[in-house]
Amino acid sequence: MLRLGMFLGDRYEILEQIGSGGMSDVYKGKDHKLNRFVAIKVLKNEYSNDKNFVSKFRIEAQSAAGLAHPNIVNVYDVGEEEGIHYIVMELVEGITLKNYIHKKGKLSVKEAISIAIQMSMGIEAAHNNHIIHRDIKPQNIIISRDGKVKVTDFGIARAASSNTISSNVMGSVHYTSPEQARGGYSDEKSDIYSLGITIYEMLTGRVPFDGENTVAVAIKHIQDEMDSPRIYSPEIPISLEKIVFKCTQKRADRRYTNMTEVISDLKQSLINPEEDFVKIVPEENYEKTIMITDDERGKIKNEAGKIGYDNRKKEIPVKKIEEDEELYEEGDEEEDLEDSEDMNPTLEKIMNVLGIVAAIIIACIALYIAAKALGVFNGFGSSASKKDKVKQTTEQEATEQVEMIKIVGKTLEEAKKELNAIGLGIKDSSYENSDIYESGYVIAQDVEEGKKIDKNTTINVTVSTGEKTFELPDVAGQDSNQAIKTLESQYELKVTTDEDYSQSVAKGNVISTTPSAGTSVKKGSEVKVIVSRGKKINEVEVPDIIEMSEAAAKSAIKSAGLSVGTITSVYSAKIAEGYVVTQGYKKGDLVDEGTAVDFTVSMGPETDTSNEQYIGTIRIEKSDLPEEFTEGTLRLDLTQNGKTKTVVEEDVSSSEFPYTRQITGESGVTTGTVKMYIDGVAVDGTFTITFSE
Repeated sequence: MLRLGMFLGDRYEILEQIGSGGMSDVYKGKDHKLNRFVAIKVLKNEYSNDKNFVSKFRIEAQSAAGLAHPNIVNVYDVGEEEGIHYIVMELVEGITLKNYIHKKGKLSVKEAISIAIQMSMGIEAAHNNHIIHRDIKPQNIIISRDGKVKVTDFGIARAASSNTISSNVMGSVHYTSPEQARGGYSDEKSDIYSLGITIYEMLTGRVPFDGENTVAVAIKHIQDEMDSPRIYSPEIPISLEKIVFKCTQKRADRRYTNMTEVISDLKQSLINPEEDFVKIVPEENYEKTIMITDDERGKIKNEAGKIGYDNRKKEIPVKKIEEDEELYEEGDEEEDLEDSEDMNPTLEKIMNVLGIVAAIIIACIALYIAAKALGVFNGFGSSASKKDKVKQTTEQEATEQVEMIKIVGKTLEEAKKELNAIGLGIKDSSYENSDIYESGYVIAQDVEEGKKIDKNTTINVTVSTGEKTFELPDVAGQDSNQAIKTLESQYELKVTTDEDYSQSVAKGNVISTTPSAGTSVKKGSEVKVIVSRGKKINEVEVPDIIEMSEAAAKSAIKSAGLSVGTITSVYSAKIAEGYVVTQGYKKGDLVDEGTAVDFTVSMGPETDTSNEQYIGTIRIEKSDLPEEFTEGTLRLDLTQNGKTKTVVEEDVSSSEFPYTRQITGESGVTTGTVKMYIDGVAVDGTFTITFSE
């Protein structure tokens, strides 16, 4: 059972719980060895007791610990203590991509591409180290406060792939690849499929496949076609649409070969969004898609709640799957041949007769066309009259005109339908910003309403892309008052403010904005500015450690959120050896979290080994005391040759000062220093004493 303040591995202190998932709880901790804050992911009890799961979990976590990349949440350590299995990771202050999408509805094209590129670079680094994530989804992508995108949960992914995971699978099945849904082999291309689904959600604010349960969603991944993301976001460029489609092909061999290709196309889309450069292998180059069988459907239902996971099966090689699919298709062909052999004899005769009749009709038509070409029929009828009629009809159709209608203010699809109804069409569409019409509506036509125009003419239209947008400037680190003034007056934005603590941004300066810098916004948009309240300093109470053993004192200090300071040893006739004599801060004092607490430990009473005595005199003035002192316990500790002993310990009042006492020093040592304590608390300064025989 974890509790706040406890240590793991005698190194990682548990500070607070910051998250919880299906398999683990996440805590903020402090690595006292390297003096840094970390995230500690602790397996829940039901998985900690599964030896098979724990073994895979440790192996994969140790492999992930070898990854070091700016777009991956780095794994620092993995360990176990008293049945508690944990991973120590980089602490990233930020928001998951899932929550970010939920907050914004959907992302702009540029922002989605930027996030996708950073995700892809992190996944690419893992693939280059032969590590497959197997659970890419927005919940496992973190966007830090400075805009850095990081992929997390590499350590748990593969371990989970061979165990029954029911509590969290509904979130994962929306992003699982067809081969994972079938319970088959998964490789780097499975991560590419999940990446494509994640990009789809960033662009549209929704997942392409949804259902009442995990089985329904998994089956859709296997056999349903995906709607174009442009249906929900018409502004998506053709290149990005095709990148999504190529990532999410049902057959793994039709997807991108590797993440390097994905990154290259994403960068090209950022530069030339409307260029049609993404090459998808045509479907006709492959056999017909194999529909899911009743056996497979039953298997998936039986595996409900653990789509893509089965700890009783080893991974099936790609070659094996392809062989099975070929055998399946050959079986279909054999069944077709058998069906044809069992055809009704009467029906077969009728089909043969109809075939002969059709052949005769086609031959007659061919003879007629050939004879007409040779002029055989020129002598029959009034050919001149017929030609005149044809010419007249053609000229009439060519010169027929219609009255142009108004299509401004209609959607592009509505405009096309209404123009087609009167015999016109749209030749070309250009796009411009408009403060009047929403995105997708026609704002201009090159032929005026009411003008006569030849039938079958095509016109040009201009379509609105919505209000003019611009990238939100980066005001992080600026004085909040100046930043707000700039956003309101120069960019005409509606600004609200909120406050938060920051360890790096000075009080009164801007930490960040929502939406983040670089996001496309328009005039009048609402922007929230997060202003720093300065460093968050938690005050904690100093415990009473007087007369505790040294080990108990250390534990009490750490449990209070403080650190152990300098420990010194002194002689004491009152306190037993090994126990605390004094502490640097008084019991109940409020100090900053992490403050070092000094204390002294008794060496027991001093043993006098010499008959010679060296005597010195100390005088303490009233001005040497704390101003508020009236009465209390005075203790004087003498230090000579690195050894400290208590030479005076008695109750006194302020009226007894000036205070003069003779004290006995070490034989043969002529000088020493005296430290004064009032009620166990050190008073600033020391006294130097001269000794003589």
